[in-house]
Amino acid sequence: MDSEQTIRAVTLETATSIIEAAEQRADEIANPMVITVVNPEGNLIAQHRMDDAWLASVDISRNKAFTAASLKMPTHELADPTRPGESLYGLQNTNEGRMVIFGGGYPLERDGEVVGAIGVSGGAVEQDRDVAEAGVREFEDLTS
Repeated sequence: MDSEQTIRAVTLETATSIIEAAEQRADEIANPMVITVVNPEGNLIAQHRMDDAWLASVDISRNKAFTAASLKMPTHELADPTRPGESLYGLQNTNEGRMVIFGGGYPLERDGEVVGAIGVSGGAVEQDRDVAEAGVREFEDLTS
């Protein structure tokens, strides 16, 4: 893989590997998921809906990835600052409702730069995070 290309963007080949690793983890915990990988602007690169994954998770996983890419942070870190009275209260109502303030979305970083993001939905938040983290580890293995 061309490292200069990797720094600028996540390729379809890389996104597919990330999704495969996340899907393997979802299989291990016996929870079908929807897994999405986006570019740094939050636009779709690849998405996979496992058999029997919730239909609602298609949009949720994509929005988690969008949120992680656009804010350059994991979505679970938004839970506290978006509570009533806190500085980001109401954030989930912006960007045409695309902001997600619970776990399962992570930026993908290379050399300190966000080059994409992953979003996972289909289980409890802890399960979504676990599966997404498997995808992040795969990305890190591919780019190290």
